[in-house]
Amino acid sequence: MISLLVKEKLYINEVVLGTGFGVLMGPYVANVFDPRSWGADQNTITLEVMRIVLATGLFAVGVELPCAYMWEHARGLLIMVVPTMAFGWIIVASLLHGLFPMLDMISALCIASCLTPTDPVTCAAITRGKFAAKHVPLEIRSILSAESAANDGLAYPFLSISLYLTLETSTRVAFGKWFLVGWLYQVIFGTVLGAILGLLFSKLMKLSHRKGLIDRESYIAQYLSLAIFTIGVASSLGADDLLAAFAAGSAISWDGHFNVQTEGDAFASVIDYVLNCGCFIYIGAWLPFGSYNSADLGITLWRLFCLLIAILFLRRIPPLLLLYRFVPEISSWKEALFSGHFGPMGVSAVFVSALASNRLPTPATPPADQQQLLAAMIQPIVSFVVLGSIVIRAFRLFLSAESADNLKMDFPFPSST
Repeated sequence: MISLLVKEKLYINEVVLGTGFGVLMGPYVANVFDPRSWGADQNTITLEVMRIVLATGLFAVGVELPCAYMWEHARGLLIMVVPTMAFGWIIVASLLHGLFPMLDMISALCIASCLTPTDPVTCAAITRGKFAAKHVPLEIRSILSAESAANDGLAYPFLSISLYLTLETSTRVAFGKWFLVGWLYQVIFGTVLGAILGLLFSKLMKLSHRKGLIDRESYIAQYLSLAIFTIGVASSLGADDLLAAFAAGSAISWDGHFNVQTEGDAFASVIDYVLNCGCFIYIGAWLPFGSYNSADLGITLWRLFCLLIAILFLRRIPPLLLLYRFVPEISSWKEALFSGHFGPMGVSAVFVSALASNRLPTPATPPADQQQLLAAMIQPIVSFVVLGSIVIRAFRLFLSAESADNLKMDFPFPSST
């Protein structure tokens, strides 16, 4: 009943509202909804909830990008994704290793892989809506959307090398599996698979449209059904389902026909909104507040706060300030600073941490070895950073919007297009 006031005047979106409501309904306040009470299946349920929300979000990003965007902007996107992710991965791992000395460097790299990708769901706060249209240029919005979608799927190789080095006894075997399985099969095959499925469905729907066999409502329904179908096929084959969903969304709208048929319809946005609200309510109730001060694991609140602040300043800003001259979509150091500062962590971080937890042994109390220590520490650390990222970025977005409106100036850009 007050959604317009909250979203368009206070610049508070469903990410903050859903997380806050989830915390209130969760085990530490009302104790109405507690995902962690579901026993051994809790982690698998968390993984699949995050997978569905991410896949639909990534598919939507692919569809909403301009025609053939990934081909025309491949150079800038490649520079923004690969070196920026690699730099952030190493920096976050070094911070983790320094602040939590019980973790060895390989375990720190595993946790860092959860915090490396930019979350496409939280990303919508700055790439869609009133604030984005008024203050952020279209080129920046598009490249940030594409980057957040691409680096979500590319979190797999960063996680897989860390897990292989943790679980395999031979370094040679670990790197061999990482190259053959992590890159060639999961990433490359997953991307090709998603693109092929997207192109096939694009041609099939155009044929059906020409013959009068499909209506507008059926086109709209494909947002959800094709995304779920793509991740189902990719997951069944063991490929990177998130990259497959993004590739399918990009391919199905490659020539613009799908966009024309779905233009102006709010159904897809409603579905996306409902899924996002439910997902962040789940995350709010899932947050393990009781694990944020654990002497046995070396986790303390001051260490977590130091990690959060350091990540916000060091994870993306330095590499983008160094590399923005090679990214045609970013024209100044101010835009590079903004793009570097903007790197929210949310659904994707929870998803990757749940994926890692599923592959690690169940930790004893206290943990018996480094593998169990990693399994015990990964979700408390990741969840705290996710919570801090949601709160801090929502607060900064509100202050930025208020400053721009009150001073009658755009922040931080001269104009948007």
